Amino acid sequence: MKLYRPATILVGILFVLLGGLTRLATPEHVYDQQNIKVEHGTIGQALDFTGSGSTVKVTRIKFARTVLDSSAGDDDKPIDTNGIYVAIEWDTVRGDRKPDSIEPTLTADGGSVYEPAEGLNNSNLDFPNAGYARAGTIVFEVNPTDMKNLTLRLRSMMLFNVYNSEIQVDLGIPTEAIAQQMADTAAPQYIVESSVTRVAS
Repeated sequence: MKLYRPATILVGILFVLLGGLTRLATPEHVYDQQNIKVEHGTIGQALDFTGSGSTVKVTRIKFARTVLDSSAGDDDKPIDTNGIYVAIEWDTVRGDRKPDSIEPTLTADGGSVYEPAEGLNNSNLDFPNAGYARAGTIVFEVNPTDMKNLTLRLRSMMLFNVYNSEIQVDLGIPTEAIAQQMADTAAPQYIVESSVTRVAS
């Protein structure tokens, strides 16, 4: 009977584990619906993020042609765009565990995927310490001709966990006519305020 040394067994186990992690890291597995819990909601709904008791709520959306950080100096000019800025005001509450890194995007029926706008220090979405809530704004620059069914998507990607979660918030633009109306009535400017932390109620 052939005996294997402990080192040989450990190397074999290591290869099996690495193979499993590699398989989990492939896009086919990460985006497999069996591997993702998706929480759907609308403006005003507090949605549980990653099952940790931490919640995210979109409180309001605003459309603007230019944006400016509230911390900007007198010489700073508003940032303009050939499209439209969508400012999403949010409220987060920390639960038992702080969620892992968040990847926020906006998606539209036309297939566009929008990333957060650059150049704005106050534009972000995060969670406070335990026992606290936080309110803030995240800003996206979008194409006004592709805003139908805009959806805020928040995904938590956990490298060493086979279970991922995502929040999808319908921003209430069900038709192209409403999208056009939003673009036509966009405010000249939106001031991006710093996030505010308070004791959770």
